[in-house]
Amino acid sequence: MNANINIPNALSFARLLGVPLFFWLIVGPHKDGLALGILIVSAFTDWLDGFLARRLNQHTRLGELLDPAADRLYIAASLVALCMRHIIPLWVAIALISRDLVMAVVLAGLKRHGITGVPVHFIGKSATMNLLYALPLVLLGTFQNQIGHVAHIFGWAFLVWGICMYWYGAFLYIQQIRDLKIKLFA
Repeated sequence: MNANINIPNALSFARLLGVPLFFWLIVGPHKDGLALGILIVSAFTDWLDGFLARRLNQHTRLGELLDPAADRLYIAASLVALCMRHIIPLWVAIALISRDLVMAVVLAGLKRHGITGVPVHFIGKSATMNLLYALPLVLLGTFQNQIGHVAHIFGWAFLVWGICMYWYGAFLYIQQIRDLKIKLFA
């Protein structure tokens, strides 16, 4: 049996399949409650796939690619959808997407030296978690009730902190590369 066919990878793949449905629910029929439900299920399966991969010793390279891809796609889909609905300003999307573009250029430079990635550090993981909390809370913040009011405050706090940590994490990655004396585009 193929080592890539396992429960953790199936959960990550299912998360990927949820991204277009999530996006459509926000920008199409404006079914924000259902979109939030998809995000909750996605967050749970994100935790579960990591837990099962460790517990069942089912780590695979495919899983290492699927899991962060699903995270990035949910963040990107959330950013675009929330911008399209005018729930978040364009500068938020630009700040986050430009950081990913900077890191894509850095990783392309590393590939020229045979390095396929950089080790993930705590700041990067924390930034991603802040964003994965922030975006659903910002969406929930559009609900016209007390929960919506509180979610709006916490959502923006997580969002601003997540943006700052996201860029600080990029700075740390670039500093690690500089410390290795690697010239990315020499």
